[in-house]
Formats: sequence, structure tokens, C-alpha cells
Amino acid sequence: MQRPPDSHNSIPPHSNSGHDSPPFKLRYPNQHMPPQVKTAIPGRAQVQPYPTHNRAQPDESANLNMARSRRQKLFFIFAFLITGIVVLSIPFFALQQYIQPHIFNATNPHPVTQTGSTSDSTSAPKPIGKTILPPAGKILNGVSMPGDMNVIRNYEKDSGKNVSVLLSYQAWGDHSNGFPDDWTTPVREDGAIPMITWEPWKTAPFPQENNEPDYALKNISEGKFDAYITQWAKDARAWRYPFFLRFAPEMNGDWTPWSESINSNQAGDFVKAWKHVHDIFTAHGVTNATWVWCPNIENVSDNTPISEYYPGDAYVDWTAMDGFNWGTTSQYNAWLPFAKVFGPTYNDIMKITSKPMIISETGTVERGGNKAAWITDAYSVELPDNFPNIKGIVWFNQITQQDWRIESSSAAQQAFSQAIKAPHYASNTFKDYMGG
Repeated sequence: MQRPPDSHNSIPPHSNSGHDSPPFKLRYPNQHMPPQVKTAIPGRAQVQPYPTHNRAQPDESANLNMARSRRQKLFFIFAFLITGIVVLSIPFFALQQYIQPHIFNATNPHPVTQTGSTSDSTSAPKPIGKTILPPAGKILNGVSMPGDMNVIRNYEKDSGKNVSVLLSYQAWGDHSNGFPDDWTTPVREDGAIPMITWEPWKTAPFPQENNEPDYALKNISEGKFDAYITQWAKDARAWRYPFFLRFAPEMNGDWTPWSESINSNQAGDFVKAWKHVHDIFTAHGVTNATWVWCPNIENVSDNTPISEYYPGDAYVDWTAMDGFNWGTTSQYNAWLPFAKVFGPTYNDIMKITSKPMIISETGTVERGGNKAAWITDAYSVELPDNFPNIKGIVWFNQITQQDWRIESSSAAQQAFSQAIKAPHYASNTFKDYMGG
């Protein structure tokens, strides 16, 4: 369906040998003593010192004791200094460990961690996210709606559970067409996985949007958008975290310029364009993009089987479906339960590949049946019991041609809130998830 795209001094050991050099010269007056003193045996009482000396001369033992005493004093002084330095250093290093991970950014008064800074060229390379895998025993719970995270939180209050996937749209030809890290970052910080619907067109009112020759599929595969695609891919890699990339969805319809049935496109052009874009991402090491191949649910009037649009398992990570219950909003529609909406296309995709699947857009109207009962049947019966390969579902909570919101009635909102409480529906637990 059509949508508007609305990180010290060492101290030498003391010697007891008596042969080490003291810090001062010991004086022995033997050279000035009479012969009897020179030959006297030290320690005998009859040996007298030279009588003309006016001051007492220290003997060898006293001198050694004085030297030893001075050494001990020096040792204790140095030991005291070193101990003081160590004690005073402890709070300094503790403060440094606290302050070091926080670097003040002059353009942002909030502290940012060193792991978020790219200025340290010596740090180890930061890891790049990998392909998103289905969470074990869980079904991803997503929503598609315009607005910032405050709007999303209001929806989460109404639904009764935080979302694990948030879907948005980006057109190649719109003014803001670079990698939307200003959107993906708060989504990631909130614990959800971003899903970017990346559409090769310039949004315009219907039916003008169907005929955009600049965005013919051959122009993509022949390289006319390579500069844009390459820069977008590099920026996606620089963001590092895993995200779903839903490129050119609903290719089997006739309402977008990448449909092979309009805009001068030919059979086989879609697969060529898909592979060309994917190859650019691969060449630049963009491992954090999870490629989602998403046809619209099939109609009996479709002349081309969806298998003709499938580029192959090497180029696809997840498959997807878009489908809605339009009820009796027009003479061409009828009320269809969830299994009737998705069952035939689900079975056809399973014949093509066993890749995990996600419903990336769905909703139901009130007119023609019971919206609350439709929601209960879809979320509480069909998804957990009869569609085992569906690992995620995104509710299209918008008003476009119809009011698809869960808040279209209190009964619908209560039914959704009750169904999504089931533990197998994942919440926003993916803040640190890196894929793989």
C-alpha cells in the first residue's frame, strides 16, 4: 500500500663487614703516636693515647657505630618519604580513574564516554554490527508511525508493551536522504531495532509517483545512483549498529516506480537493481545492514509469481510481507481474517526460501467485521500457532486511506494490549545487541 515517509630512590643494603666506606673518613692517629703506642695491643689498659692531644680521639668501634647510626637515619628518612608519596598518590589515582572515562565536549555540556569518541586514534577498532538473527522463542513486536520517540512512548502506553522494532520510510529523492542516524540513534538508545524502508523514488502525489523515469530500475543497475548509494552505505557502516534495511518493498505491485509493470521497467530489472545495490554495500563492508525482501500479499490477478523478484539467498537475510484487511470499505473488498490475508503468500515464500520472515506492515479496519476479534485472532492464535517462520510483526499505526490505528476504538486498543502481553512478544531489550 502507499505510505507517506512521514562513541624512588633505592637505599643500598647496610654491610656489617666493617670494610664498606663510611659517609665520612674515620681518623686513626697512629702516624703521630710514639713507638710504644704503635705496637700496643688495642684494648690493654697500659696503652695510653698520645699525651699532647687535647681532645679525645674516637676509636674504630665508635666510628663504625656512628656510621651505622647515620645510615639508619637516612634509611628511615627515605622510607618515610616514599611511604608518604604512596599514601598521597592513592586518592589522586582513584580520582583519575573516575574522571578518565568522561571527556567534556565543548559543544555538548553533557559528558560523553571515551568509547563514544573517535579522536583516539590509538584505540582498538570498534566492532561493526552483524546480521540480525531471530530471537529464540520470541516474536519481534514492531510499529510503523510518524513522530519522535515521545509519540512512540504514547503508543507504547496504549499498546501495553514497548516495541522491539520501529519502522520508518526514506525516499532517495527527498531532501533529507542521507543515512538517518539522527533517527536510528534514539531508536537504538530506547532498546529497539530500526527498520529503514529505503525507497528509490521522489515522493509525489498519486498517480505521478508511478511514472518517474529518473528512478527506472535500469538507472540503478547501470550505476547512475552509485555515488549516493556508496555514501549512504559508508555512513550506515560508520553508525556501526545492526538495523533492518527494507529496500524497494512491494515490488510486485503497480504503485511504485520500481515495479516491473510500470515506469519503462522490464522483467528481471528488479533483481539486477537489488544485486547492484547489495554489491556496493558488500564492497564497503557494511555488515550491520540486514536485508529484508518484502513483496505485497499476492492477488489472484498477479501475472508474475513473486519468485521472479527474488534475488537469491546470498542477497537476502529476511523475507517479509505487507498485507491489510480492508473489510468492506469498498465494493472490491471483503472482510478477511489474518490467515486469509497472509496464508497464500506465506506458503509461496516458504517454497522459495526458509529465511526468517517478518510482517512489516499490517492492520485492519473496523468496518465490515470485528476489529478487536481480528487482532486477538492474529496475535494470540495465528502467529504463535500457525505461522512458525514469522519472527516479527509490525503494526501500521497510521491514518492513510483508512484508520489502521489500534486506538481507532477502545475495544481494539484493549484487544491489542491484552494480546501483546504474551511473553513471546519481545520488548525493547536490544540496546546492546550487535547481531550475529
